[in-house]
Amino acid sequence: MDYVIPPSPVVSLPVAGQDARFPVRRVYCVGRNYAAHAREMGFDPDREPPFFFCKPADAVVPVPAGETVTVGFPPGTTSYQHEIELVVAIGRGGRDIAIESALDHVWGYATGLDMTRRDLQLALRDKGRPWELGKAFDQSAPIGPLQPAARIGHPAAGAIWVQVDGADRQRSDITHLIWSVPEVIAHLSTWFELQPGDLIMTGTPEGVGKVERGQTMRGGIDGLGEITVSVR
Repeated sequence: MDYVIPPSPVVSLPVAGQDARFPVRRVYCVGRNYAAHAREMGFDPDREPPFFFCKPADAVVPVPAGETVTVGFPPGTTSYQHEIELVVAIGRGGRDIAIESALDHVWGYATGLDMTRRDLQLALRDKGRPWELGKAFDQSAPIGPLQPAARIGHPAAGAIWVQVDGADRQRSDITHLIWSVPEVIAHLSTWFELQPGDLIMTGTPEGVGKVERGQTMRGGIDGLGEITVSVR
């Protein structure tokens, strides 16, 4: 097929123990899915239906195992913040997926960072405007290698944490998700037809905070490995 301009390359993530990579289609994100984080953002953590926002696929920054990836400090912000998250990779699509079968649609899991221009996000939120400037900017989704569910199963518990220059910032457990992975998939699939290649960033625990130029973030989730990202 001919194109009037060269098409963008396929965005993909490394897979642990394999040369083949996982192509990324869309990135869905769950807002306020840990009660303590909801409280630190000034909200009641009652179990209301989850809400979602998106990042473009090319906001994903693959972070190979054992390597440090450098991202740029984004323009227009004085409050560039980290949010460590469990990432779910969809391998089988569907609409109106039942909770009981939701995990059958999962290909694998990874550790990721939902980087946020917090000052812009909050200003937009307070005006009732979309969050894209605060959430969907370039290099806003560093993600580590995917661990296939066929090999590791479906993690329902495990420490989730991030450090900045060696100091603890966020430390919790994925058992504290308000909405579990099957519930998130089921609910999201009522609004969108999920497709193979979709990623879901499932929310962040408490302790979000600023990252400055020259600092390095290191985070991980039990059983899914660590990622290291420095800011230039």
